[in-house]
Amino acid sequence: MAAKPPAKNKREPRYAPFVPLTVLPLESRHMGGRFDMFAELARSLGRRGMRLARGDILAVSTKYASYAEGRIIDVRGVRASVQARRLAGLYGLSHEMAELVLRESDRVFGGVAGFVIAASAPFRPPSAESPPTGPGARRTAPRTVGAPRHGLLLAPNAGIDLSNVRRGRAVLYPDSPYETAELLRRKILLEMGVAIGVILVDSRLMPARIGTSGVAVAHAGIEPVRDARSRPDLEGNPLKVTFQAASDSMATVANHAMGEGAESVPFVIIRDSGIPLTGRRPGPSETAVPAGQCVYVRGLSSSAAAV
Repeated sequence: MAAKPPAKNKREPRYAPFVPLTVLPLESRHMGGRFDMFAELARSLGRRGMRLARGDILAVSTKYASYAEGRIIDVRGVRASVQARRLAGLYGLSHEMAELVLRESDRVFGGVAGFVIAASAPFRPPSAESPPTGPGARRTAPRTVGAPRHGLLLAPNAGIDLSNVRRGRAVLYPDSPYETAELLRRKILLEMGVAIGVILVDSRLMPARIGTSGVAVAHAGIEPVRDARSRPDLEGNPLKVTFQAASDSMATVANHAMGEGAESVPFVIIRDSGIPLTGRRPGPSETAVPAGQCVYVRGLSSSAAAV
């Protein structure tokens, strides 16, 4: 009697055609003041004999974009408000740093010695008033919608950076990062004739993990999130809450190539990512989760209240 062939799985795995992801770092000169970011990109591409291709994602260091826009501030010239002095006393910050955190954020959640966890809402308020301080404090004054910023992005010290800058100065986030990304994307389309996506990349810390990964502070020209809800998992069960953070995933790839020190790699081209381009303008609300729905914010707040 002939042996029976081995039983086959009910479902054979389906593999997408293999296309290698290509990561191309681009060095640039260290710039000390305002400059034309597109011109520097073109110069960097020329030095390497490279061209952008349709579907590429161009990752740009957020700090580099901040330099281009002149978002560098002399900390020694900052005058601290009463709220800033109170915040500085709570978390061991300098008065000047505390003032900058208040100016650049819309909510302060808390902190540890030397750092506060702050967030900016999707829109910058038109007034220069400082947000309230203290764990869980909220702004109570009425707000008017202004220019889009970078969504509810939790960051130590509101993303203000003291590295890779002259002593006594600080680097702030671009004032309107989504506008920065969109303008660069349009300039590339008009001047180079190629449709690409653009993301502004910063490094971030993950809760309870050592080291930095990447986050897309802003994006343009790509679909930033892939909705995987209702898609089947390996056992055929429909996914209920899963979204894939496409722009943040590419930001982590770029952050690895950029480095954290003196590498001077402000541009990274990511090719064959499989992320679709789009002609619409996805905003910060598509990648940000409201604080009340964030598992970290709600979980830690609930735990603190229960102790």
